[in-house]
Amino acid sequence: MASGAERVRKHREKMKAAGLKPVTIWVPDVNTPEYQAKIARAIAVINTSESEKQILDELSDVDFDGWK
Repeated sequence: MASGAERVRKHREKMKAAGLKPVTIWVPDVNTPEYQAKIARAIAVINTSESEKQILDELSDVDFDGWK
């Protein structure tokens, strides 16, 4: 059986042959206290904003017929 490194190499070759290339994407760590506090602040602003409430109400009325 092929080693893990060999399987990864074959997979990468297959993807490259399909015209794809690997990229690294850095995203926020949603488990950090700093990120969670930032989200909590954003939610508090949304919850207390009359204009945000109006926008959310309007969005809830949008008909997404055919979307699943």
